[in-house]
Amino acid sequence: MDKIKNWVIYDADKEFYAKVFPDSVSKKELLRLRTMTHADLKYVLEIERKNYQFPWEEDIFTDCFKAGYSCWVCEYNDRILGYSLLSIAVGEAHILNISVHPAEQKQGIGRKMLEHLIDFSRGRADTIFLEVRPSNTHAIALYEDVGFNEIGIRKGYYPAVNGREDAIMLALELF
Repeated sequence: MDKIKNWVIYDADKEFYAKVFPDSVSKKELLRLRTMTHADLKYVLEIERKNYQFPWEEDIFTDCFKAGYSCWVCEYNDRILGYSLLSIAVGEAHILNISVHPAEQKQGIGRKMLEHLIDFSRGRADTIFLEVRPSNTHAIALYEDVGFNEIGIRKGYYPAVNGREDAIMLALELF
């Protein structure tokens, strides 16, 4: 049963109520998180390229699959709206990426994926880490809102138009 739960996180009752009583369930409640597959990469790469000046290429995602990282997509009506990647090792979880299609941002999708990664990490890790560009103020606000704290700076971590950009390092203790 845990293998099935790790593949799909979804409540079929909500879908039923949405069909019978359309105004009773919000879009956010109908979002479905499931394990990313190779077949999803076309859509994931589209989101990646729309969101980043220096996007990851397909080989990086393939390497994440090979390494056994937790790779998820978030769907609504069978359309991928976002994705997230997480590595867990030696009591630490590391969020590698959370990305939402630009047309779907600021609707709670990123928060839903972040909260899922945090819940997934509980019992598997003691601390969850991530890096974020200082210029990504919306993401920083979300991370702080769910309890992440700044623990340092990684100098020249991200590629940037004029060289490199630092990364703010954040951590959340999982109790």
